Amino acid sequence: MAKNKIQDGNVIRLAVGSGVKSGDPVAVGTALHGVALKDYSSADGKAEVAMNGVFDLSVQAVDGSGNSAVAVGDQLYLSESTSPYITKKTTGKYFGVALEAIASGSTATINVLIGGVAIS
Repeated sequence: MAKNKIQDGNVIRLAVGSGVKSGDPVAVGTALHGVALKDYSSADGKAEVAMNGVFDLSVQAVDGSGNSAVAVGDQLYLSESTSPYITKKTTGKYFGVALEAIASGSTATINVLIGGVAIS
């Protein structure tokens, strides 16, 4: 193993917002995204964040034009200004890939693959 390896990167301790709770989707900057494994810590302003894996997350079946069904394989985006935070609106930050479908305009908790392959 390389002498300079710090960690595997599956879980990273990141500075997050004070309202972050375990299970929340999180985005830091433009490229880091994952799911908080622990609540925000007021001691250092950070939380442990899973950077990959499959999680049950609340997703709304909308895109930038309005209601839009979510299909398996659709790219999902995180927008911290709406609730639920994950939709098909490309104005958010790329988050992952839907592994289950949702009817147009509905909100449901589905399996989401964090990261996956982003296609621009």
